Amino acid sequence: MVMLDTLANALATIMNAEMRAKPEAIIMPASKLIANVLRVMQREGYIGEFEYIDDGRWGKIRVRLLGRINKVGVVKPRYPVKYKDLLKMPEWIRKYLPSRDIGVLILSTSQGVMSHREALAKRIGGVVLAYVY
Repeated sequence: MVMLDTLANALATIMNAEMRAKPEAIIMPASKLIANVLRVMQREGYIGEFEYIDDGRWGKIRVRLLGRINKVGVVKPRYPVKYKDLLKMPEWIRKYLPSRDIGVLILSTSQGVMSHREALAKRIGGVVLAYVY
C-alpha cells in the first residue's frame, strides 16, 4: 500500500473513530506535521491528550477523542494565503467552515503550524493545511 498524504490519512482516521464514538484513535505513520496539526486541534479543544508511541518503524500517535469533532479533513490543493486574504474571509473559507465563528482552518506559517485566528492575531499568512469543526 502506497501512502501519498499521511496528513489526510491521519485526519480520516480521526474522523472515522469519531463517527464510531471511539474513545481513542491510533494514527500511523507518525510525523512532525501530524503532531503539530494535532497540537493546534488540542489547543482549540477538539481533541484530548495525544502521545507518540515508538514502535521501531515509523511510530504511531495515540489520540484521545472528546467527541467534539463534527468534521475534519485536509484542504487540497494546499492554498497559499496572504494575511489580507484572511481578513476578508474569502470563498474557500466559507467552503470549508460551516459558519463565521464555528471551526478552525489550520495553517502552516513561517512561525509554525497554527489556527487561522492565531495567524490573524500575528498578522501573517501561510499555507492552508486542514479544517476542523
